[in-house]
Amino acid sequence: MKNGGGRTSRIRRRKLFTSSESRGVNESYKPEFIELKKWLKDRKFEDTNLIPARFPGTGRGLMSKRSLREGQMIISLPESCLLTTDTVLRSYLGAYIAKWQPPPSPVLALCTFLVSEKHAGDRSPWKPYLEVLPKAYTCPVCLEPEVVNLLPKPLKAKAREQRTHVQEFVSSSRDFFSSLQPLFSEPVESIFSRGALLWAWCTVNTRAVYMRRAPRRCFSAEPDTCVLAPFLDLLNHSPDAQVTAAFNEETRCYEIRTAVSCGKHKEVLICYGPHDNHRLLLEYGFVSTRNPHACVYVSKDILVKYLPSTDKWMNQKISILEDHDFIENLTFGWDGPSWRLLTALKLLCLEAEELTCWKKVLIGEMISDTNEKASLDIAQKICLYFIKESKAVLQKVSHMKDEVAALVNQLTLVETLWTEELKILQASAETLTSLQTAFT
Repeated sequence: MKNGGGRTSRIRRRKLFTSSESRGVNESYKPEFIELKKWLKDRKFEDTNLIPARFPGTGRGLMSKRSLREGQMIISLPESCLLTTDTVLRSYLGAYIAKWQPPPSPVLALCTFLVSEKHAGDRSPWKPYLEVLPKAYTCPVCLEPEVVNLLPKPLKAKAREQRTHVQEFVSSSRDFFSSLQPLFSEPVESIFSRGALLWAWCTVNTRAVYMRRAPRRCFSAEPDTCVLAPFLDLLNHSPDAQVTAAFNEETRCYEIRTAVSCGKHKEVLICYGPHDNHRLLLEYGFVSTRNPHACVYVSKDILVKYLPSTDKWMNQKISILEDHDFIENLTFGWDGPSWRLLTALKLLCLEAEELTCWKKVLIGEMISDTNEKASLDIAQKICLYFIKESKAVLQKVSHMKDEVAALVNQLTLVETLWTEELKILQASAETLTSLQTAFT
């Protein structure tokens, strides 16, 4: 639930959508949700529109109890229910944070509070919320190395960056945790373990909503924008949904309103942002089927794989693309190769006597039929290469699912990602075949 730049973007402009494909199974009778409802009521929140339910495809989410009108408020969560850095500063951790140098980040403060409160168990006033949080996550940092190795190359690189980031987050915080030893009878090393901190980091990273807060000297310069919102964070994602969402300074509530009507007993969904499946898996740990923003990325090495190795101008062409930001975000989508990908290929396919026209290529001008045909032919070869790769990986995943039962859930996630990419590539191949007919 996040800002366009990463963790802190959440649902400033989330969208709402109702799933019409399946009916959910009411889970409000479960003990953990009964306790959560009581806890929220004590904090002045009592929802009349939504109830917890389990849905095929999306899992646990929120179901409408009655039809919702366009523009209707569906959730107005009081500030007293939100877990913010203010919550942490008002707690027993506040004095330790205030005196620690260099100042800890807002995310570290939230993670520390989550781990400490979870360790407190029944003594924690936040227990009802902690009990409904996931016990484990499926972000790449939580996946087994052999599963990460199956990810598409661009996502695999980002997954390894994520793992490095979390490792540095944990290791750089050790001294701060040691300063908290007076608060605990057990060694802090056993409380703030890597596993506990990974769970806390994923909780904040995947579930926090965006709410910008004024900078404070007790925290580092990192933006203080992550807020955990109990109950509200049960809302699942759909790329097609629409709502308005923000913290209302007058009512002191985090409010979500529908932008469309919603039928009774339907799953209420929000959009976490116009993210492709790589971003969704990296940040939230899931893949969205039929995602209109999904795409297949083409890296520089694949870009030149099918170009003539004898082209003595190739390095100059690559430099032009790099200098004008045309070497990244080259993709295949549901509608075929992106304009950026075709433009990059057209420039790379320029003959020596056409190279002076490279500026015209970058603004979308046609150079020649020969150039157009050559770029489409290369695009088709790249697409077919990816199709072959996708099928090979899917076959490997299928074998691993039969052989390693403990990894079935993680492998199924990867399988879904590759299946969606294969569908995109097959659609792109059809589009390219159609485009190529104009030059045959």
